[in-house]
Amino acid sequence: MNGAELKAKWKQLTGEAKRQWGKLTDDDLKIIEGDKDKLVGKIQERYGKSRDEAEREVNAWIEKQDQKPKK
Repeated sequence: MNGAELKAKWKQLTGEAKRQWGKLTDDDLKIIEGDKDKLVGKIQERYGKSRDEAEREVNAWIEKQDQKPKK
């Protein structure tokens, strides 16, 4: 999933993101708007992770979303 696809599908993915990163607030998810860099930054902020660690986590999460069967 590329950046444009993430933005396009963001509303559907917010529930999955909330399950994955429970410390993200609804306001955080609105601010992120499907922007991968913003998501990485918020995860860093909320969880105290390094940029690299947060980015690896987000990339793995996006890959997992890509592998889910399409409805």
